[in-house]
Amino acid sequence: MAAVGFAVLGTGETCTGDPARRAGNEFLFQMLAQTTVENLNTAFGERTTRKIVVTCPHCFNTLGNEYGALGGDYEVIHHTQLLNRLVRDRRLIVKKPAGSRDVTYHDPCYLGRHNKVYSPPRELIEASGVTLKEMPRNSARSLCCGAGGARMWMEEKIGKRINLERTDEALATGAEQIATGCPFCKVMLTDGLTARQGQPTPDTGRDIQDVEVLDVAQMLLAGVKGTH
Repeated sequence: MAAVGFAVLGTGETCTGDPARRAGNEFLFQMLAQTTVENLNTAFGERTTRKIVVTCPHCFNTLGNEYGALGGDYEVIHHTQLLNRLVRDRRLIVKKPAGSRDVTYHDPCYLGRHNKVYSPPRELIEASGVTLKEMPRNSARSLCCGAGGARMWMEEKIGKRINLERTDEALATGAEQIATGCPFCKVMLTDGLTARQGQPTPDTGRDIQDVEVLDVAQMLLAGVKGTH
């Protein structure tokens, strides 16, 4: 296998501008995006293959689908896709299955509905040795966590908060862990879980003190090892 070079931007890494564009501030998006394109193109130099691994579906969508118009042509890979490929190729091997825990998976909007990436996160969860319990609204019918459209920084004024609605759906599965593949979703679901602590859960009435929200990669971390 040929050697592969990689670069880390470090302090040169800036926001892709996705939240600004979703909030309607196109001017700010253009400023942030131009800076990011310049930094990335400088880092890649003369390389013809330009791959970027991201942990955020919002960055996945913006870099892969919107930066081409700004001079940023990249192959963008979500970390669940990369990890799943490594597991399938047996370059990451599960050596300690997670056990008999039940896990439910929340599809991030910009990974799932917008970009049709549904299988890799689920295959990773199953590779971890746990039981996947789907919520009624999953995959293409999944419910938003409430952070999209820059609402991450807004408070709901009327009705039930979306993140609570989604958290209640997850808890109703009886799962001990709620997995996702997006930092925005992880924050919103964690906030929803915190709000439900000490309350009987919908449908089951069970104690949820031990329920946790994790990125899919966190579930895999303890049970794998790298091979060469």
